[in-house]
Amino acid sequence: MDLNLSGKLALVSGSTKGIGLAIATGLAREGVEVIVNGRSKKSVSEALAKIRQAVPDAKLEGFAGDLSDAATTDALVKRFPAVDILVNNLGIFEPKSFEEIPDGDWRRFFEVNVLSGVRLSRAYLPKMKQKNWGRIVFISSESGIQIPAEMIHYGMTKTAQLAVSRGLAETCAGTGVTVNAVLPGPTRSDGVDEFVKQLSGGKPFAEFEKEFFEKIRPSSLIKRFATTEEVANLVVYVCSPLSSATNGAALSVDGGVVRACF
Repeated sequence: MDLNLSGKLALVSGSTKGIGLAIATGLAREGVEVIVNGRSKKSVSEALAKIRQAVPDAKLEGFAGDLSDAATTDALVKRFPAVDILVNNLGIFEPKSFEEIPDGDWRRFFEVNVLSGVRLSRAYLPKMKQKNWGRIVFISSESGIQIPAEMIHYGMTKTAQLAVSRGLAETCAGTGVTVNAVLPGPTRSDGVDEFVKQLSGGKPFAEFEKEFFEKIRPSSLIKRFATTEEVANLVVYVCSPLSSATNGAALSVDGGVVRACF
């Protein structure tokens, strides 16, 4: 299917690995010029090489810098004053009991997971409105609806993203700009592999996965971790002109973990 995305310019924050890399690759495959972002020049260069290997004719730009930092965001916007598509994917997570989460961690998670997307949206939304076309997508999580007891600070930021995305969508009423949130469920990415190592006690991944979906996420309907490509497929569609009637939505790609119809 032609998603009518050729010639668009997209920024995907935190796109050197995992879901972000899969989104950047998926957009590039549709003819989008993609700005790939990571904290270091090395990680960005490696990601660009991976995308070009998968999509030889990809149109790519790279920007190395931590977009949870306001000054770095300003530098990015000076270099790229406008984009057609903004995917706020930058995020961190870690398992930690509530009693052990200090104030600094709460602030850090909010700065990275929420304020990075707020700043980028504030910078790019006005020109999208002027052009009367644009797409902003926040990569939230099913953890924003079902707050995980093992990382409440993370769940808090994912709920906040839902509030921001819906609120921004309200400001775009009657325009060709849409703002949506995508809520992945348990997804096998590089970060999740590290997460599994912390929780599994050295068990093989397949054994951990079986136990995880029996005991921790028993409501899952697919009974496995999703792939990053499965998540990216939905995001790429939401970024396209074909999704023009989808606005202000919280779209699940969680394998049925959340027991809700909405």
